[in-house]
Amino acid sequence: MTTEIAAPRSPHLSHRRRFNIEKWGWIYMRVSGVLLIVLISGHLFVNLLTGEGVRAIDWAFVAGKWADPFWIVWDALLLWLALIHGANGMRTLINDYASGRFRTVLLIALGAATAVLLILGTLVLTFFDPCPTGAPAELLPDFCSTL
Repeated sequence: MTTEIAAPRSPHLSHRRRFNIEKWGWIYMRVSGVLLIVLISGHLFVNLLTGEGVRAIDWAFVAGKWADPFWIVWDALLLWLALIHGANGMRTLINDYASGRFRTVLLIALGAATAVLLILGTLVLTFFDPCPTGAPAELLPDFCSTL
């Protein structure tokens, strides 16, 4: 037995399309996940497998690495993609398990924490000075004497 619709639906679709944050969040998670695999693999290879491994990581190692703009961009991409990827995952969990005012408070706290960490991390990457003026020469990396 079928029921007839009194007023059939319009055959025309609405031309107004909304921005779907869930769809774009889903796409972002997949794309950033693939990029993060590449970035993290490169990061681990350079920092742990080449040279002396983890024992070689100190101020001079980081200063030497960040003296090259390539590694600054690499680490900035890693920072931004990883933080936003993690924040988007947390946003999904908050939306699934929290409700009402508590959900709103958690989302605001998540957004604030993400923004603060992104700003601080970007400031460190942008303004890091491997050869600070006035520092004792014996504490500076070797390449500072050539600059």
